[in-house]
Amino acid sequence: MLLNKAFRYEIPTIIEFENGLINKLAEFVKEFGGTNVLIVCDPGVLQAGVVTKLEEPLKADNIPYSIFSEIEADPAIESVDLGLEMAKRDGCDLVVGVGGGSSLDTAKAIGLMLTNPGHIKDYVGINMVPNPSAPVIAVPTTAGTGSEITIWSVLSDKKEKAKVSVGSIYNCPNMALVDPELTISLPPHITAATGMDALTHAMESYVNKATQPISEGLSVQAMKMISQNLRLAVVQGENVEARSNMLLASLIAAMAFNSTRLGLAHALAIPLGAHFKIPHGTVNAILLPEVMEFNVIGNVSKYAEIASIFGVNTTGLTEREAAEQSVVAIRQLNKDVGITQTLTDFGLKEEHLQMIAEEAMLSGNVPVNPRKPTIEDLKAICRAAM
Repeated sequence: MLLNKAFRYEIPTIIEFENGLINKLAEFVKEFGGTNVLIVCDPGVLQAGVVTKLEEPLKADNIPYSIFSEIEADPAIESVDLGLEMAKRDGCDLVVGVGGGSSLDTAKAIGLMLTNPGHIKDYVGINMVPNPSAPVIAVPTTAGTGSEITIWSVLSDKKEKAKVSVGSIYNCPNMALVDPELTISLPPHITAATGMDALTHAMESYVNKATQPISEGLSVQAMKMISQNLRLAVVQGENVEARSNMLLASLIAAMAFNSTRLGLAHALAIPLGAHFKIPHGTVNAILLPEVMEFNVIGNVSKYAEIASIFGVNTTGLTEREAAEQSVVAIRQLNKDVGITQTLTDFGLKEEHLQMIAEEAMLSGNVPVNPRKPTIEDLKAICRAAM
């Protein structure tokens, strides 16, 4: 680590973390001057009764609200348009997003468009948004995306069959309302996939070329917590301590990559998710060991440290041998939490690899990866995950 390395770290989001915290929602809405709330969620969160827990404190305080739930697994730009239309029609001045990354990314984008002209597509890229967002409170129900504090909204452009990203400090929610009790009912397979997404965030930030002292400390802490809690959270869904630790690890990992970006797993996950409808956490879990194997020689010391974090006894091993054992450890973690699929299971074939690699190469995550890839390298990583 270069102690004189120049870097910038910024996070404007207030983080509130407590079991049962959702009961204070009305108090937080008034703190940000909200008088009429748009609740943004997906149909699953609505059907699971989670939204009811948000409605109760709002009703008790006579705060009017509307519910927008027209959100898919990969949130479409059209969902932002529809949610914005409802917010304007109903006079909403504060957005509460509740759910996984899809709901939170959509909520954040709606908040942006309440105070900015034009269309959300006008702001694709980094730092393109001119005005601060309307107040947004993000309430995560999965321990994976970290969207409750990040600058990013990842949206699907159905017409172009592509994912686009809006990145701006103005896209960070005003508050992350983090209540571990809301994750208790999360099914094992979603717990596993979102947990591996959080791990990929922490690890890719840790080993990439944009890493810096603050993000490194956050990444290490997140990886330690995931190594100790993900398996338990999957097999003991009612374990409040494991759930709390995973939710906090996800948030900490997001605080790391928010300033550094990621790496090849996420670069490839974007086109693979767009074209083959692979859940984001699942595709990252499938890709991560293969990306690690490719990257090891680009940051041997960091991968050796990762091996130790995940319980590998590195006594007597060379640094390179220890680094290679980190790959073995993550393959075992995938197996333990039940992620055994391959990219082939989702329809990926050899003839698709050129397209996927070319699209992945356009990602801003490629330049910061610890080892510079070619198109053929990206194809080989996908091939190894088939």
